[in-house]
Amino acid sequence: MVKTQAPGFYRLMLGDFEVTVLSDGSNKLPALKLLHGDASEISAALRRSFLGEEVETSHNGFLINTGSKLVLIDPGAGAMLGPSTGALIGNLRSAGYRPEQVDEILITHLHTDHVGGLVANGRMVFPNAVLRIDKHDTDYWLSEARMRAAPEDARRFFQAAMAAVKPYSEAGRLKVFDGRTELLAGVRAEPAYGHTPGHTAYAIESKGERLLVWGDVVHVAAVQFADPSVTIGYDVDAPAAVRERLRILAEAAAGGYLVAGAHLPFPGIGHVLASGERAYAFVPLPSVGGLASPSSMQP
Repeated sequence: MVKTQAPGFYRLMLGDFEVTVLSDGSNKLPALKLLHGDASEISAALRRSFLGEEVETSHNGFLINTGSKLVLIDPGAGAMLGPSTGALIGNLRSAGYRPEQVDEILITHLHTDHVGGLVANGRMVFPNAVLRIDKHDTDYWLSEARMRAAPEDARRFFQAAMAAVKPYSEAGRLKVFDGRTELLAGVRAEPAYGHTPGHTAYAIESKGERLLVWGDVVHVAAVQFADPSVTIGYDVDAPAAVRERLRILAEAAAGGYLVAGAHLPFPGIGHVLASGERAYAFVPLPSVGGLASPSSMQP
């Protein structure tokens, strides 16, 4: 029994851009404990998808090759969440790239599973990259005063964010932005505040094709597409997270463009369909043997 998976990457073309999804691994999310809403309805939704109270949850990063820049959206957890995650760098290499080739790192938010992979033994994993984060998140998670004021069990989130960002900040490679910002040609930051104060989605566009990398808009697909009002215990501002989820799902369904989520089942890319009033469904891109092209898969 080998008991290991194949290298975890998935590639598609978006116009002239190459998009490679990189698996950082997965872990068990205590969904029934962490999701907030009608417990009986949440349980029923999990059962309909043949899931139990704990859900094996993907951690996905997204590598965008624009032809002139290599851009990584969220480098994963690194060594900060245990042995079931931290696979992103190995999968980056398997996909044909090296960490030192990455030019830009865009962070959706400063939770551990999205930034732990920035560092190894206190040193930059991506030595040539510029690190970009919304200032609302840096102002919150990198604040010693906020950390001291936080409940003791929440301080680990602040500590992990500080440890991950510190070497880039010291090297002058941390660049903060504020809200909707054109970061590179074809790459734009879109505020999605709520899950964290600076939670950010990234719109990737090339030749009329669009992909929205939305971070943690959805944690448990089996529950939150059908009922976007369900929140998770990690939300800093749960009502704002619900408003943003409803807005983003409605816009994605109306626009018919691709979406990508950090915790959607790997590779985490697909379309959103409206399935009733304030209810949606996720339609993943089919896995294919060659290089996927979303232009032929539009609904």
